[in-house]
Amino acid sequence: MKMNQTGRYELCIIVPVFNEEDNMVSLSRALAAYIEHASVATCVMFINDGSVDKSLEKIEASCREYPDMFFLGFARNCGLSAALKAGFDWADSPFCGYIDADLQTSPDDFELLLPYRREYELITGIRTGRKDSFAKRMSSKIANSFRRMMTHDGIEDTGCPLKIIRTDTAKRMPFFKGMHRFMPALVLLQEGKIRQIPVRHFERTAGKSKFHLWNRLTGPFIDCFAYRWMKKRYIRYSIETSNVERV
Repeated sequence: MKMNQTGRYELCIIVPVFNEEDNMVSLSRALAAYIEHASVATCVMFINDGSVDKSLEKIEASCREYPDMFFLGFARNCGLSAALKAGFDWADSPFCGYIDADLQTSPDDFELLLPYRREYELITGIRTGRKDSFAKRMSSKIANSFRRMMTHDGIEDTGCPLKIIRTDTAKRMPFFKGMHRFMPALVLLQEGKIRQIPVRHFERTAGKSKFHLWNRLTGPFIDCFAYRWMKKRYIRYSIETSNVERV
């Protein structure tokens, strides 16, 4: 099978985008600046999640301006989990990064995660000094506590939108709607190792948050039961002997 352009890089940063036209210029510049000094060969793959504003137009302009940027475009809005899955499916780099388009985390902080990429299947950030509203911080804290109780994943901040994962691990994850919240737990199902690293957090300066009380509390509550159901039925095996040769 032929690789796409992302196979020329060690890290492909996946950026889901939904109606972020006001952020796209600043986001693209920040990513381009990071690529210039990244410690490994890095590219970006925007996933336009059915935006109805000018996000796609600005993504296309960024990809024309910066040769290390690529994009996929959905025909309609499918959600964050679908956008991440598409990025993982299309990435041919050994490692995938994930960052949100709101610039509340910095691409520069991938450098804090990269040193651990060969030892751990997933390296995930922990947002320090969060600049979100009190209501958002409290709902996040409640959701994280409930998720830890249900999954026993031990992850302090699963909602942190700054992660690096081995691409082969990501491609094996059983993804469905809402499962972006359970990425660490899904890695643990594969008996993978996880490292948590503190990263910086910033105020949103443009655009609007796509999360509200329903998808920050009620949605994750329901998804926890879906994860528990799947965990009991997850198929895991290892090959001891074989005469099949890979070519």
